[in-house]
Amino acid sequence: MEKMLYGVKDKPNIGKLVFFALQQLLAIIAGTITLPLIVGNGMSQSAALFGASVGTLIYLLITKFKSPVFLGSSFTYLGSMIAAFAGAATAAIGFFGVVLGAILAGLVYVALSIVVHYTGSNWVSKVMPPVIIGPVVMLIGLTLAPNAINNLYVGNVTVNGTPVASPYVCIAIGLLTLIMVVIFATHTKGFLKLIPLIMGVLVAYAVAAILTVIGNATGTDAIRIIDFSPMSHIKWVPDFSFLHFGQAFKDFSETGSFWRYFGTIALLYIPLAFAVFAEHIADHKNLSFIIGQDLLKEPGLDRTLMGDGVGSMVGALFGGCPNTTYGESISCVAFSRNASIITIVVTSCLGIVISFFGPLMTFFETIPSCIIGGLSIALYGYIASSGLRMLKSVDLNNQRNIFIVSSILVTGVGGLIIDISWFSLPTIACALLVGILVNVITHVKPKKVKTNKEEKGEK
Repeated sequence: MEKMLYGVKDKPNIGKLVFFALQQLLAIIAGTITLPLIVGNGMSQSAALFGASVGTLIYLLITKFKSPVFLGSSFTYLGSMIAAFAGAATAAIGFFGVVLGAILAGLVYVALSIVVHYTGSNWVSKVMPPVIIGPVVMLIGLTLAPNAINNLYVGNVTVNGTPVASPYVCIAIGLLTLIMVVIFATHTKGFLKLIPLIMGVLVAYAVAAILTVIGNATGTDAIRIIDFSPMSHIKWVPDFSFLHFGQAFKDFSETGSFWRYFGTIALLYIPLAFAVFAEHIADHKNLSFIIGQDLLKEPGLDRTLMGDGVGSMVGALFGGCPNTTYGESISCVAFSRNASIITIVVTSCLGIVISFFGPLMTFFETIPSCIIGGLSIALYGYIASSGLRMLKSVDLNNQRNIFIVSSILVTGVGGLIIDISWFSLPTIACALLVGILVNVITHVKPKKVKTNKEEKGEK
């Protein structure tokens, strides 16, 4: 791994710091504001960004400002959030449900943190050595790959819900984003080399904007990529989740269904929290590998779990979305070779400010999906590549290791999911469990069978 230009304790000058923070924000904002958009039911994208930013500051505080990563909206809980609204009598109860679910999931993290505090984290390296963590990190990037490719085909301008831009034009814009990121990362010098994500998006957005203006003027739908209409209804104040609690409690008092609803939410969220624990460890192992410091030792797995849990609970109170460490943020650290913790602090502060600054927040919302897709190819690919580099120390000529790696990759890429009425394990968690199982089996020494000659010798 390339050496970091800025370590965790380093402080870039103010000019570079602002651009580094903007690049971090650009890397995480797509996922953070997309989740509430998918869930719908009045969830606010600006509130989600505000909540993620506040949650990140709490995470940094609990981890003693030693773990440079941003917390963003966790897609693992997407189905649970949709179900929380679907099973609610009103949207207000749904808002209460998603926050309640995030709190219950966060409490699982707090409980695990206490366990790790008293048992230590050495068992993590034994249960999940590089031969397991490497392919799991690869899967985190590879399982996100379909999202990147799906985004690559579409722009933001729609008629009756159908995108009007030619998918081939969108693919060209998305690939232009990727190419610009690569060019700025590998063929430029100085500061531009450190902010390839920003430059890639700006160049592609400018080209897409020109095509859209021409398309609007000539009536050519095929090149209308960017929807500028959000600019006409800019929202300045986020719609925080807790603002809906008053109506939620009133509805509960009228229906008398609180405890039944509580049980449903608990079953929707708590099992997933144990599954996301695996991703938490994989993310921090990956980040440790990138920055050259073992975060599971210092500040310690107990603190990262506590920070993730408490940060997620507080963040959800504002935005409704449970948060988690973002692979895109980790990739951005690797891209820019900047592990400076002050960058994450400034990113969080920018996120809070931008969530109230309607025009800039709206600009982020107008970035077309195809540009996000091109950017995601670079980010998700970087996550997968980090996992591949972890396997450098693993002897893949050893058949035992081959079985472990292959079982994890095939299980994950194949999309194994265990989903029953009261319990659900997502793909990453299933692949990790399979890998641990195969690792245990391959390390069991077979009982030695004595030959006739050895038995005679004993006699």
